[in-house]
Amino acid sequence: MKRLILCAAAAALMSACSSMPTGEAAAVATAAMDQPAPSAAEYTRMAAASDLYEIQSSQLVMQSANADLRRFAGMMVEHHTMTTAALTRAAQAAGMTPPAPALDTRKADMIRQLQSAQGAARDSLYMQQQVMAHQEALTLHTSYSRNGDTPELKTAATAAVPIVARHYNEITAMQRSGGGGHAGH
Repeated sequence: MKRLILCAAAAALMSACSSMPTGEAAAVATAAMDQPAPSAAEYTRMAAASDLYEIQSSQLVMQSANADLRRFAGMMVEHHTMTTAALTRAAQAAGMTPPAPALDTRKADMIRQLQSAQGAARDSLYMQQQVMAHQEALTLHTSYSRNGDTPELKTAATAAVPIVARHYNEITAMQRSGGGGHAGH
């Protein structure tokens, strides 16, 4: 029953995005395929921290950014809330007690930098951070989906890959256009 629930959750998450990374995300995902996966506990901790950073940083930008970045930030909060819930369910189904999401020192520093910046400087910093954070997240989820050792977490990682790839492609397109253009869905 747990596996059925996990599969349904993964299918729901994947339905919003294509299943294989495309665009600039494809190169990141391809490079990550042969990287060793972290342990199940480390993957869970890292993925939860990544989602928490995405949610918190995006909530900051939703208050002050241009329309395209506000839309993107809203999507980050929605999607990363869903991937956190899927990760929690997967960890529980695997018999793990998932840790409460917590920012690592670097991501906490990134949040502080965003809090200090204002206006166009905040928008630019947010885009720079999002590119880097999504590249890291895509590498993490791709490597675990390919090489992880816990089936339930591999399912969650596999479902996260197209979502994170979509985000990576959108934010890199926005960054290239100077943040004012509308990235495709």
